This record gives sequence, C-alpha cells and structure tokens, in this order.
Amino acid sequence: IFSCSEAFILVVMAYDRYVAICRPLSYPVLTTTHTNVTLATCAWLTAFLLPIPAVVQTSHLAFDNTAHIYHCFCDHLAVVQASCSDIKPQTLLGFCITMVVSFLPFLLVLLSYAHILASVLHISSREGRSRAFSTCSSHLLVVGTYYSSIAIAYVAYRADLPLDFHVMGNVVYAILTPVLTPLTYTLGNKDVKAAITRMASGRLEIIA
Repeated sequence: IFSCSEAFILVVMAYDRYVAICRPLSYPVLTTTHTNVTLATCAWLTAFLLPIPAVVQTSHLAFDNTAHIYHCFCDHLAVVQASCSDIKPQTLLGFCITMVVSFLPFLLVLLSYAHILASVLHISSREGRSRAFSTCSSHLLVVGTYYSSIAIAYVAYRADLPLDFHVMGNVVYAILTPVLTPLTYTLGNKDVKAAITRMASGRLEIIA
C-alpha cells in the first residue's frame, strides 16, 4: 500500500510542478487546499484498494506444511512462488497491478515533464530556466531513484540472478527509496542548505 501510494503521490507532485511552471497565473486557482486534499485522498484510496484482489487470491493458495520465503518481508511474488498451487493467475494479476502502479504513473510523470521542458525552453533568460529546473530537481531525483529501483527489482525477478540480488532489489525499492525521499526534499530547502553550510564551515574552522 505504501509503495503504491508513493507512485500516485509522485504523479500528483508532477501535476503540481506542471501547473506551477506551465500555468503559473492559474496556480492559486488549480491547486487549492481542497484540490490537494482530494488528489492525495484519491492516491491513498487507490493504493489501498488496488492490492486487495492479489491479497485475497494469495490467501487461497495452497502451501506445504513448511514454506520458506527467502526474503526480509512477505513480498507478494516471493510468497506466490513459495506456493505449490498453479501460480500463473497470481503472476498475471501481480503483473497487471505492477503495470497500473508503475507504468501508468511513470507515463503521466513523463507527460508532465514533457510539457514542463517545452515551457522551460521557451523562457528567454538563463536565470529563469535555472530557477524552473531547480523547482523540479528534488522531485526528479526522487522519481529517478524510485523507478530505477523498481526496474532493478523487476529485472532481478525475471532474470536468472542469485536470491540475494532479489532481496536487495526489493529492499531498495520498498525500504531504502522511501527512507531517502524525505532527505532528498529536505536538502532542496534553502534554510536547510544554509544550516548545513554553516555547520560544515564551523567544523572546518575548528579543525583549522
């Protein structure tokens, strides 16, 4: 649920960046508090409801008396592969959910940034283009980290790779990326940057 919600929230944030850069005069009208709450609520509800069919189907699978899941958490595909039932329907359902959760939001994010790039290229001043890109830098970094980790996890399952690689790929996707996300956005804050700079310069003076 948390992984799904992150994908949808990234789409909402991409829309916010699109409105801020491509339609700045309409930003206060299009991104009201009510709109933001509605979009966030829809993202969370979709993320909550989407995995339910897979969870219900998985609960009806047959397992041996002892089923070993080589993982650090009960990843859906890892649990399905430990079953002694026919797992083709489950694998197909998991693939469909993955497409809805990963591929569709990724296309929407790309569409938003295609419009943003087109608008930024029409800005005449270099300072204006730099300011517009800096507005999106944190979000772009999070999107890149999130979807690259998904790609690693997906390739690890489809390729004949060691089980340790499967585990690490899913840890990066499900745990490490969400942990790094707040840090990424925090480092984009001017006040935080100034505080870090002061701390670093203070330590350098002490060392000197």
